[in-house]
Amino acid sequence: MLEWMLRKVMAARGIWSGAELARILQEKSDYPLSAPSISALLNQQPRQVKAETLDALCTALECTPSDLWVYTPPQKEKGA
Repeated sequence: MLEWMLRKVMAARGIWSGAELARILQEKSDYPLSAPSISALLNQQPRQVKAETLDALCTALECTPSDLWVYTPPQKEKGA
């Protein structure tokens, strides 16, 4: 299972709003992201993320893709 950790990564860096994330993305990555796109990234786990968007998030937040996505393997049932 993949878990989207954007809010945790933002909180660890003292970023608390979508508007602040948009500003940082623009300043550090020169990557404009619309308010609806930012809202979607913050409020639900994305089914897909453009490589450009992931690159901009990692640059702006000074993190890696593995900070933004955490993989937990499925639990195997006992006796299976």
